[in-house]
Amino acid sequence: MHDNSALIEARIRRFLHERLRPAVYRRRVPLTLESWEAPVEPVPFAEAVGQSYRPFAVGMPWGRPWGTMWLRATGVAPEAQEGERAELVFDLGFSAAQPGFQAEGTAYRPDGSIIKAVEPRNAHVPLEAAPGEAIEIFLEAAANPDVGGGFVHFQPTPLGEWDTAGDEPHYVMRQADIGLLDEMVWELLQDAEVLLSLWEQLPDSPRRSSVLRALERMVDAVDPEDVAGTAADGRSVLAEALRLPASASAHRLHAVGHAHIDSAWLWPVRETQRKVARTFSNVLSLQEHDDEFVFAASSAQQYAWMRRFQPELYERMREAISQGRFVPAGGMWVESDTNLPGGEALARQFVRGKRFFLEEFGVEPLDVWLPDSFGYSAALPQIAKAAGSRWMLTQKLSWNETNTMPHHTFLWEGVDGTRIFTHFPPVDTYSAVLSGAELARAERQFADKGAANTSLVPFGYGDGGGGPNREMLAAAKRLRSLEGSPTVTLSSPARFFEAAEAEYENPPVWTGEMYLEFHRGTYTSQARTKWGNRRSEHALREAELWAAAAALRGAEYPYDELDAAWETVLLQQFHDILPGSSIGWVHREAERRYAEVLASTERIIAQALGAVAGEGTTSLVANAGPYPREGAAASGVAAAVTGESAPASVVRTASGFELSNEHLSVLVDESGLLTSLVVRATGREAIAPGERGNLLRVHRDTPTQWDAWDIDEHYRRHGADVTDVVSIDVVPHPAAAIVCVIRGWGASRITQTLTLAAGARALDIETVVDWHERQKLLKLSFPLDVHADRATSEIQFGHVHRPTHVNTSWDAARFETVAHRWVHVGEPGFGVAIANDATYGHDIARAPREGGGVTTSVRLSLLRAPLFPDPEADQGEHTFRVSIRPGADIADAVREGYRLNLPLRELTGAGPVDPLVTVSSDAVVVESVKLAEDRSGDVVVRLYEAHGARAAAVLSTAFGFASVSETDLLERELPAAAVRGSTSDAVALELRAFQLVTLRFRAPHLAR
Repeated sequence: MHDNSALIEARIRRFLHERLRPAVYRRRVPLTLESWEAPVEPVPFAEAVGQSYRPFAVGMPWGRPWGTMWLRATGVAPEAQEGERAELVFDLGFSAAQPGFQAEGTAYRPDGSIIKAVEPRNAHVPLEAAPGEAIEIFLEAAANPDVGGGFVHFQPTPLGEWDTAGDEPHYVMRQADIGLLDEMVWELLQDAEVLLSLWEQLPDSPRRSSVLRALERMVDAVDPEDVAGTAADGRSVLAEALRLPASASAHRLHAVGHAHIDSAWLWPVRETQRKVARTFSNVLSLQEHDDEFVFAASSAQQYAWMRRFQPELYERMREAISQGRFVPAGGMWVESDTNLPGGEALARQFVRGKRFFLEEFGVEPLDVWLPDSFGYSAALPQIAKAAGSRWMLTQKLSWNETNTMPHHTFLWEGVDGTRIFTHFPPVDTYSAVLSGAELARAERQFADKGAANTSLVPFGYGDGGGGPNREMLAAAKRLRSLEGSPTVTLSSPARFFEAAEAEYENPPVWTGEMYLEFHRGTYTSQARTKWGNRRSEHALREAELWAAAAALRGAEYPYDELDAAWETVLLQQFHDILPGSSIGWVHREAERRYAEVLASTERIIAQALGAVAGEGTTSLVANAGPYPREGAAASGVAAAVTGESAPASVVRTASGFELSNEHLSVLVDESGLLTSLVVRATGREAIAPGERGNLLRVHRDTPTQWDAWDIDEHYRRHGADVTDVVSIDVVPHPAAAIVCVIRGWGASRITQTLTLAAGARALDIETVVDWHERQKLLKLSFPLDVHADRATSEIQFGHVHRPTHVNTSWDAARFETVAHRWVHVGEPGFGVAIANDATYGHDIARAPREGGGVTTSVRLSLLRAPLFPDPEADQGEHTFRVSIRPGADIADAVREGYRLNLPLRELTGAGPVDPLVTVSSDAVVVESVKLAEDRSGDVVVRLYEAHGARAAAVLSTAFGFASVSETDLLERELPAAAVRGSTSDAVALELRAFQLVTLRFRAPHLAR
């Protein structure tokens, strides 16, 4: 038999396109339309419904970019014949682009309740009127532009800001009808689509041939002139091909309804709030007709938006959640980035998220649901487990450019040794449509074959929302057990993870961070957003500490104001906001909201310190850090002291300047660069021979794709040192040695202030950049005379070591890495710590040493200037503070990071105040002191082991307490793991390396 399969396939595809799909609706009756354009921002239904509407018609243009048009659609419900179902059908001007990246709408009843969304590939609205009854619905149509343009060229676009997007209508209304859907034709189309999609993936086999011939016979059986009358014949022909069951050894897929909704990205937060309503209403509409369909949605923030903006929809969600059909997932406030948030902030993602789900629904998600974040910190397993979570899901590492992760189901071991059961869906997407290609890919790629055979497939349109549609559910039913395909079971995250754990008794272990070999530029893009995050995290630490101290003295604890500030910070740690990969609108709003957080926390701190220090005129300093400084105990208020150390000095030399104090000697040349940094006690030089530190270098920054996201390795081939000096001068100061250098480069101006304070063991460098470059990367370099085999970088509640060599492809791919407040490089007996106050991206590498051996280069990525999606990214003024401390070990690096990020506060008051808590060991760091989340007045202290070794310590309190217990992050009591005993004002502790501990002190009271 000769092979004519290509001709048969072409015939089938043409028949589906020209005959079957157009026949889905037997008849269409136009609706009558009237419209009203919202002025700028969206308005609620109650406001829109009372406006004056004007006549509108299909074919008319509408909607400037980001604008909103409200439509009133009216008509009369027609009489449906047998096998027909009447529904409303709209086309707002949809393109072939993915749903969620273009126009979309929300259909409302006249009473203001949402029916469902109108979106590409899900454009119908159920008709609730009986035949002959009047139809009236309101459609809120959002003219959202396709900012990404298909993600092909990544060109600058004006569409990311309201003010630059233009005023011309962006869409043309194409359809607004009552459609009479032919149910038999629709079912036949689903049969044919599933089988054709399966056929595309089958190997050359009898099954492949039989599926194609069945589809050919279906085309023969259906009369193209009477599709409605012969569709049942076509279904009969396909029934046998659909009835054959899957192989007993077929891969088992748990299909979980999902819609990965970015809380902001190529749209502002206000649009996400509407996207959530559209998606969730779609889901509830589908669930009215499908009892098996379970939908999982993460991000407590998105539920909170529905509670606030769509209370009627929220109550329907609550009912579906109580039935286990609408499943809160992830347990976090948002699907945050995990590289950049600080330890306490990442913990609060779980605290706020799980608290919301427990208080609102009595449900606690046990999974960590982060399918799209840009790499995963080695601290996350411990934080997740400390929040009560059992499982983790992501698929993002399938985006790796260089290496392929070896497992899909495994135990992930964090920096402290905590392990969490983890799954990567081998389908390699969080927005599956349950196509044959996706299911075949999942089975083919599953890396744990032979040991396990179950994976999860999240299905539903994502990123911009939309979720599953009825076609996906139809596919799932047909694929439940179908020969040649994996089996598909509609499921939930918990059912999947329980099944996966049960079948895989001894899964392999991945240890340490899960580094994404992609999107490395997100450590640096949108520096103001990152500065706002770092400052807000530390301001909240201060605000909670001093507010707790004030509350123990009778002041009111500002629960609501602190909660509001935290919710803002947590929202803006979403994985497209804090990483800097959103449109300009999003980042301008983020900067404004960070300013609000800082204003709020400053008020709280001022009021609390006033209550703590009392009234008086004594000059005091408040130290919110975990280590004593300048006479002030950690977490204490002390009398201000001056002159404890001899003043630092600065003198001009033939080649520049010499700055010195009792600990350091620093040589700065006429270009403002460090030629020498010596520890005076040992005479050890930190700067590599023949090299200069504090060197700024500008690189070409033109990644192959994903501009704001990526730094590509080839940037290193192109760069220029910034050494030209406009001016360099000594800045007079009574105690510090200060040199200020001003540089120009291109259209930018850079001012650096080098300060060696009296008694300081570190040189502080402030860099103020008025940045006006495009597609450039600014790095700050320190070539160090240190033979370091590895670099140590701070992460949440600890640090990680990374090789400085590039022996393997895994090492080579890590050419840009993330660190929080400090990095450290060292050799036996000597090390250097470099701390920062707002920088995350680093590259640390080995270089040949003049005279033999190797040196270590530490470079901080200060600024970028990508053009997509925000063509104005990073333009303007920025301030960065960096310190370099030679002769430092890890303990010194930890101290330096806190010093730079938590400066002392000057105030006046009655006199010194004992610290609220003190710890006897430098290795045990107090990260948070606050009052309990349940507003009981209990004091909660969170601490961790910071040096990477076992530590014993005594935590002493300035208050008495009735009892103390260890808790999880949600402050629920746990069996003691670190507590070895306690008195009425102290707790004995033993911690393993990097262990995170939360202590709850009940009935705290200050002695009167």
